[in-house]
Amino acid sequence: MIRRLESSRERAAPADSPKGQVPRSRNSQVKGQGERRRGNTRWGFRFFHESLPMFDSLALIFQPLASKQFDLLLVVYLVAIAAEAMSGALAAGRRDMDFFGVAVIAFVTALGGGTIRDVVLGHYPIGWTQHPEYVYLVILAGLATTLIARFMHHMKRLFLMLDALGLVAFSLIGCNVALQLDYPVVVVIMAGMLTGISGGVLRDVLCNQVPVVFCRELYASVSLFVCVLFLVLRGLGWDSDLITLLCFGAGFAFRMLALRFAWKLPTFSYQQRWD
Repeated sequence: MIRRLESSRERAAPADSPKGQVPRSRNSQVKGQGERRRGNTRWGFRFFHESLPMFDSLALIFQPLASKQFDLLLVVYLVAIAAEAMSGALAAGRRDMDFFGVAVIAFVTALGGGTIRDVVLGHYPIGWTQHPEYVYLVILAGLATTLIARFMHHMKRLFLMLDALGLVAFSLIGCNVALQLDYPVVVVIMAGMLTGISGGVLRDVLCNQVPVVFCRELYASVSLFVCVLFLVLRGLGWDSDLITLLCFGAGFAFRMLALRFAWKLPTFSYQQRWD
């Protein structure tokens, strides 16, 4: 009798059940699925909750656009660091770097100039450490470039324009930081130029290239022109907003004309050996 019950119980078990093990009931299976579903929901909620600080920081990026006090220099700065990050990502792609390399080159290109300026001037804490939204912006822009890189050759002219505006914005910001620290005029000019060109120099060095600003284009000269113009107009007592607009207009025009007519500084070539 007992043997017949055991054999009938084994026949009732599914093929993949171990011998002698009673299959789980329908209610226990539904209960297990519900627990797994609740576990996945809790994990998703925890991930979303831990990501909230990043979303809050990213929301701060668009705050100047929504505020009544529209800061032109800040908005151009945000656009410029995004464009610089994308140019750094493209340079990393030409060197077949992985995603970590892309993120590093994008970060260094966009925020490296301001970091060097702050270290040289002793301006602490460094700017992006107090604004983590800048870090999120440039890394996301760099990684997004890997998805749209094949279409970016159609936006070459737009990138050149954004790069010119960014050069002016970086130069003006560098000058303002040095002026706030009461540095002499020559240091103010150097601070503006460091902010404007150092990111691109670091990008080219890390990508094993001779920096473009040293051999091909009028880039550092545009930064120097903007810094000098800014100080001259400021010394004349002009309104700060007007000075900003004039520097943007003159610097942007200078850079575009230099690209259009291929203006360059004289080059120095020395090939003679002393041995």
